[in-house]
Amino acid sequence: MKALVFQGPGKTSWQEVPDPGIKDASDAVVRVDSVTICGTDLHIIKGDVPEVAPGTVLGHEAVGEVVEVGSEVRTVRPGDRVLVSCISACGRCRFCRENHYGQCREGGGWVLGHLIDGTQAEFVRVPFADLSVHPLPGSVESDDAVLLADIFPTAYEVGVLNGRVSPGDTVVVVGAGPIGLATVAAARLYTPGKIIAVDLAESRLAAARSVGADATVGAGEEPEELVSDLTDGLGADVVVEAVGVPEAFETCTRMVRPGGRVANVGVHGKPASLHLEDLWIKDVTITTGLVDTYSTPLLLRMMAAGRLPSAELVTHHFKLEQMEEAYDVFSRAADTGALKVVLGGPRHDVVTLPA
Repeated sequence: MKALVFQGPGKTSWQEVPDPGIKDASDAVVRVDSVTICGTDLHIIKGDVPEVAPGTVLGHEAVGEVVEVGSEVRTVRPGDRVLVSCISACGRCRFCRENHYGQCREGGGWVLGHLIDGTQAEFVRVPFADLSVHPLPGSVESDDAVLLADIFPTAYEVGVLNGRVSPGDTVVVVGAGPIGLATVAAARLYTPGKIIAVDLAESRLAAARSVGADATVGAGEEPEELVSDLTDGLGADVVVEAVGVPEAFETCTRMVRPGGRVANVGVHGKPASLHLEDLWIKDVTITTGLVDTYSTPLLLRMMAAGRLPSAELVTHHFKLEQMEEAYDVFSRAADTGALKVVLGGPRHDVVTLPA
């Protein structure tokens, strides 16, 4: 099969690799129909995630059809159309029993495109299939469903829930890329008083407004002053860092109110300064986290009910074999306006539900 292979920092190739097969009784092999690229993939290529070995197939988000299952798999069978989660869960270890699937200690967690071959390929082996793939209703398009593999669960769990967004809160989202936009959309479910999005690119600020941001501001236009003005000098109740650079994190800590929460979602490749000389007295809570994806079934139901935006987040479509072109467009988002790029396409008949 063809797959995108990481060859070391700064190097990838779309090349022939062996087809995956069943290795463990809990595995499933999925034919990839739709796949997308994550900002984390760009961090890997930059060398920010040294655990990824050269020769690894990248990618951790996909929709496809099950073609083979191991003898212990009970929840899906060949022919099922499924969402492949970015997190794999054994379901047995202490962390999985507590719904902390991202911290699985029995071979799960974030393994696809990280510790084992991932989804940016024609086929992918998914470990622990019973908890790591989700059957999809025909009414949910593949381009929409693939957003539930990572960005929506990450935004919801690591941003909104960790940040404890509540009705009436002032929420600031720093970074209006795909994760930041999903955070804006997910935060609206909790009826905050206002949502403010911060980004360098006007195109992304426009996208933030389209998914529910009440105010937007350029990162170079003194966002701290705007937040201060809109909160009578108090600061934001919740600030979500969705960039993954030190400057963004430090900006978040300056915008939060006493007693507020900073939820870090971004993947950081460099150290960020934690100014405890200012923060120790403010009773600020700072959270970090890798998504667990325990919320995926809930979010899938919400998407099927039309409660989550999706079309606003997908800006570019490519054929699967155009993987390298898609990466180029996605990596130059400031020039191309790319948010989520989707490769491939649906191979099923869409079911239209009666009104």
